Amino acid sequence: MRTFFLFLLLGTGIISSGQDLTGIWRGQFRSNNRMMQLMNIDDRYKFEVQLDQRGKAFTGVTYSYKTTEFYGKAEARGTIHTGTKKVLLEELKIVDVRMRSGSDACIMTCFLQYYKNGEEEFLEGSYVSMNTVDSTDCGRGTVFLRRVDKSDFFKEPFLVEREKSRKKPDEATKITPKQPDAVAKANPATPKAPPVAPPKKQPSPPPAPEKPLESKPIAGQAPTADLNKEYHKPSQAIIVPPVLKNRENEVVKTFKVNTREITVSLYDNGTIDHDTVSVYLNKKQVVFKQMLSLSPINLTIQLDDDNDYQELVMVAENLGEIPPNTSLMVVKAGNQQFEVRITSTEQKNAVVIFKYDPPK
Repeated sequence: MRTFFLFLLLGTGIISSGQDLTGIWRGQFRSNNRMMQLMNIDDRYKFEVQLDQRGKAFTGVTYSYKTTEFYGKAEARGTIHTGTKKVLLEELKIVDVRMRSGSDACIMTCFLQYYKNGEEEFLEGSYVSMNTVDSTDCGRGTVFLRRVDKSDFFKEPFLVEREKSRKKPDEATKITPKQPDAVAKANPATPKAPPVAPPKKQPSPPPAPEKPLESKPIAGQAPTADLNKEYHKPSQAIIVPPVLKNRENEVVKTFKVNTREITVSLYDNGTIDHDTVSVYLNKKQVVFKQMLSLSPINLTIQLDDDNDYQELVMVAENLGEIPPNTSLMVVKAGNQQFEVRITSTEQKNAVVIFKYDPPK
């Protein structure tokens, strides 16, 4: 029996300083089920998210739907990273669901990236999902959302309230019309004699235009910018390397750690067969075409409250003498240690997520 997905996007993160994700986002999600793709089965679901952002965090609801086969509504929450513009979106509670008999609903965690193209805003990334009945894996896939003005359902009360609060005029800036002067009204002014015209003067020549003062820099001091000119710093667009854009990126493991600094070591998994990898941290290359061996490739990753989500991608530069490209990852976080075996190919990259979960 086919399992249908109900996804909760947790997303906030965000964006440049002052960016507000409050509003309606609509698009679709699609699983990476290779069998369904080979059978040419349309596994795309429509997806709508309504968010209410407060500071770096937000709450909201999600709608997942596909004609008459499936409909689900869930409560969601998320966080925003103002520097990297990453959005982490998770499902919290299913509040309404309709599906075929015998199917289970699944909840999803999304790892999204905010970006803007012209006047349009987008959230795009991947998801992993879990069965709400037995917590088994429901699969993974991709998500694409665009900011829109209207809902396919109705605006949630929190959005209606936010719109009302934005429309209220600022009481402090209201200008009351001037009242007529009561005294002047009671005592109208007596007629005055017409004023005597002053003697005519010869028109004086127009003044010469003033020459702007030139500011000369003080010796040893760098010239300062013109404060009268508005300066706009161009936004730093995130350039996704082709090897990450053109290959499938599969999340193989998500680690929750309670220390701010973690060490990642990569070894060849088994026989040394000259596997070569490159490694990307948050889409920036940190390891370039290094061969896996018994000696580790070491990386140190920092996690904190403001940068609590890191994405590590292993890219196979070749498949070695014994395909596919395999490695052993050892993660050390304080007194914790984890191991995960990584497999990547020339069509698929392996993604590992690190999430900082501070001690309670």
